Amino acid sequence: MEIWLQFIPGFLLVLCRITCFFVTAPVFSTHNVPVPFRIGLAFFVSLITFLTVGTGTVIEIDALYFLAVIREVLVGLLLGFLAYMFFTAVQVAGSFTDLQIGFGMANMVDPLTGVSSPLIGNFKFMLAILLFLSFNGHHLLLQGIMGSYQWVPLDHEWFAKIYSGEISQFLLKSFGEMFMLAFQLAAPLVVSLFLADVGLGILARTAPQFNIFVVGFPFKILLGFILLLFLVPSFADLFRGLFARMFESMRELLQLLS
Repeated sequence: MEIWLQFIPGFLLVLCRITCFFVTAPVFSTHNVPVPFRIGLAFFVSLITFLTVGTGTVIEIDALYFLAVIREVLVGLLLGFLAYMFFTAVQVAGSFTDLQIGFGMANMVDPLTGVSSPLIGNFKFMLAILLFLSFNGHHLLLQGIMGSYQWVPLDHEWFAKIYSGEISQFLLKSFGEMFMLAFQLAAPLVVSLFLADVGLGILARTAPQFNIFVVGFPFKILLGFILLLFLVPSFADLFRGLFARMFESMRELLQLLS
């Protein structure tokens, strides 16, 4: 019993990191995933991870144990937040498209996140999750959080890395990159609808008898859906590149922490 008790503090640290990762990671943190399932999955993944990489480190409950818990919580939240931030690029791209089509005022409640989201963004987000599951991305997420202990072990000097400022700089860089990827995803539709606005403006000057507000609004909606129909087959390659960049950013973060 004493041998098992000496491993409990280390297992609790592993459980803190993996549980916080499931709180913020894409797919696992959606409202459609039941809470008991997430708790059970976090427990068994933590047990497998601890038996694989955590038994070699003996952690004692002392004055520094509370700081170790905070460190593990921050690592799990940071990895999950970084992965979810790239998924948010899909919704931001959809909001850019909705503003051009005219759906900016027709937001709806996203059943996956529970917040108000644009129509096209909601469609792209659900499509991204389906493609992510078809690419076995959820397996790569589990592999990433379990492999994070090779880069950030239980006795890692986390707070020294935070003090250097490199982590905050990396997060700001990733945040800007997320907006760049969102604009690249929305660029074909946004540019095409902008040219349609230019054409409608020229029509309004040459034929003032036409009511552009009556003709232009349904025309832009029809044009947007036609363009979206032609662009949907290319989403697989676009999202594959987005997911590859997401995992690459997670690897860069772990290298920065190591």
